[in-house]
Amino acid sequence: LPLLFKPAHGIHRLPADRDTRGRETAPFAIGARIVPQYNFNLNGTENTEPQERKPFMAISASTSYNPASLRAEEFISHEEILETLRYAEENKHNEELIDRILEKARPKYEGGKVRCEGLTHREASVLLACDLPEKNAEMMKLAEEIKLAFYGNRIVLFAPLYLSNYCVNGCTYCPYHAENKHIKRKKLTQEEVRQEVIALQDMGHKRLALEAGEDPLHNPIDYILECIQTIYGIHHKNGDIRRVNVNIAATTVENYRKLRDAGIGTYILFQETYHKESYEALHPTGPKHDYRYHTEAMDRAMEGGIDDVGIGVLFGLDKYRYEFAGLLMHAEHLEAVHGVGPHTISVPRLKKADDIDPAKFNNGIDDETFLKIIACIRIAVPYTGMIISTRESEAVRGKALRVGISQISGGSRTSVGGYAEEERVHDTEQFDVSDQRTLDEVLLWLMRDGFLPSFCTACYREGRTGDRFMSLLKSGQIHNCCHPNALMTLAEYLTDYASEETKETGKALVEAELTSIPNERSRAIAAENIKEIYASNRRDFRF
Repeated sequence: LPLLFKPAHGIHRLPADRDTRGRETAPFAIGARIVPQYNFNLNGTENTEPQERKPFMAISASTSYNPASLRAEEFISHEEILETLRYAEENKHNEELIDRILEKARPKYEGGKVRCEGLTHREASVLLACDLPEKNAEMMKLAEEIKLAFYGNRIVLFAPLYLSNYCVNGCTYCPYHAENKHIKRKKLTQEEVRQEVIALQDMGHKRLALEAGEDPLHNPIDYILECIQTIYGIHHKNGDIRRVNVNIAATTVENYRKLRDAGIGTYILFQETYHKESYEALHPTGPKHDYRYHTEAMDRAMEGGIDDVGIGVLFGLDKYRYEFAGLLMHAEHLEAVHGVGPHTISVPRLKKADDIDPAKFNNGIDDETFLKIIACIRIAVPYTGMIISTRESEAVRGKALRVGISQISGGSRTSVGGYAEEERVHDTEQFDVSDQRTLDEVLLWLMRDGFLPSFCTACYREGRTGDRFMSLLKSGQIHNCCHPNALMTLAEYLTDYASEETKETGKALVEAELTSIPNERSRAIAAENIKEIYASNRRDFRF
């Protein structure tokens, strides 16, 4: 298929001085380009028609908010978040405004394509604050419609691989903090990495998320790069790890370039909290204490050539409505500066782990609120992938899949290594795993619930990253690529790793789902490739 996309960059930076950590110390200017403007009307609605960027004017004279700034305190403006929360509280029962916001967010179907405008952080915050039962039900239904419009019933699967729990930071919510003297410290050797990857391949995984504490002595960038090289070099039976995502501490532009050159997929970094005062209190010691350096990391990553970045907050550390607004403002910032928003948004909740007791934090959220947050993110940022991990139970994950989640981990272990061991290891875990089912059990559950499990990594390996991926998604062509790729990778799993029950259920699902591929030629090619997978050792077909 002629699916060719050209980069749509066109960003012009003025020369800027930098401090010793690579941060810009001079104002940032952006050239003329098409970006959303945020103009609020007196009736509470917003004009978001694309127009040529003009000198920025703050939403309110009392704020320094500027989504195109490279300064953390300006694109995540504390004053703007407080005004947003006041605006949301004042309008949470304004049914006329809520209806207009929902109508704006609704998918528009034109000529076989679908388009969504998304929402600004203020509009989405009104929805989150709304406590009218009938409107909340409408939001959940809309979130499911948007999710199906762009991601269909596909659910991408991955596994985390913890390389090391050595860490010099003092994060008060993480058991890897430097003051924890009784947790066992461990760092995988390259041979141990190899054994872990073989165990993951034998489960059926194709996509990993690497995790490591921040420790320049034990976990330097060269160690991470060596691990990536080891992982990509392991070809065991019919198994391969085809995409390695990386979740490590904020680093320099130079190191991000090294990660890009190593062939990583997405660079992931959770903000933890966007509330600066709380952030600094929760990170009292170590390099992570630097709020600006951490918050501005995604700009350095994209400057280093990484197209796909993943953001998220740890819900439970601060007030969830504040975090929600900050998260969406971060997404708006990436869109304004780099022309593409986050590839993924993760929604972890604070969980018990070793010496960490979530009850000591007073900002926890219940399941109903958590699911509404997921739905509102999906409505506000319709094109972004959304991730939920095994921190959550089977029941919560099942509900979250309906209202926005497009990626989940399966068969996960959060200890350093642990996959090569038959029994689950607990002495190096970062958090307690709530969903402890095997990958095969998770796949069977997904299929019985009407979802299509996918191990696809094709877009990353075909260069469809960043704005090219978003172009594919927005054009409606994703169903002619991602759906057949999902079916072919599922066929691989069924042939090489599945239990008999999963295999039987999966083959019936593959046959039924082939008819859902819109393009007739794509459908025919996928069907032929799947026959080849079932009949031989040929693997890795992709559109």
